Amino acid sequence: MITDPLFYLLAIPAVTLLGLGKGGFAGLGMVATPMLALVVPPLQGAAIILPLLIIQDAISVWTYRRTWSLWNLKVLVPGAAIGMAAGTLFASHVSNAAIELMVGGIGFAFVIYRWLNAWLIKWLHPAAVAAKDGDGRPHPALGVFWGSLAGFMSLLVNVGAPPYQIHILPQRLDKLTLVGTTTIFFAFMNEMKIVPYFVLGQFSARNFATSLALLPLAVAANYLGIWLVHKTPTERFYQIAYGLMFLISLALLWQGFRALGR
Repeated sequence: MITDPLFYLLAIPAVTLLGLGKGGFAGLGMVATPMLALVVPPLQGAAIILPLLIIQDAISVWTYRRTWSLWNLKVLVPGAAIGMAAGTLFASHVSNAAIELMVGGIGFAFVIYRWLNAWLIKWLHPAAVAAKDGDGRPHPALGVFWGSLAGFMSLLVNVGAPPYQIHILPQRLDKLTLVGTTTIFFAFMNEMKIVPYFVLGQFSARNFATSLALLPLAVAANYLGIWLVHKTPTERFYQIAYGLMFLISLALLWQGFRALGR
């Protein structure tokens, strides 16, 4: 088991955020792997986190098993499979920094657009409710595209939330339906990572022992996230979701520029 105190100084907040994200606040867990990458190789950090994700997925899928959108999973899951296949094929040829910059830029621009669009609607038409009613379902091809980008990103840098959120958030689904769909979609993607990590030799006894030491904290944080989701009003939940996406996009841009600078 890893015994470096600095590792656990970073792992404890990382796993806590991971649990809150799996509990329903999608995106919080995206910082977990970058935090661990400060003290261990990125792939090793991702492999340590993966068993925790799979156990958290089981808890969350059971909790939200009755509230999810079948239509969204029908377009997102095939897309994710395509993206993960592409990520596996091109893993050795694609710069992580370039991917982070691309996805961070897309997420940043999308949130700014949504915020400005909602402000313009209210300013031009004070009685308008379009911002609250949502935009309806996008074209299925767009769902496959954003799902494939989410799968591609999740495999390479363990960051699949921004493309997924670009697809799902404008639909203004019921809060629990949104969380349930998110939970099932990311559970599917995490299961797909098992074989590549075995092939890459990252499932060592040392990594498994470290995952086991962090497991109680991961489960406790997962249940805390589920409790917070049920206590948070729907409108505030969406405000938090867009805010998280904005901050995460900025973090990805910063990481990408820093990596290119090196």
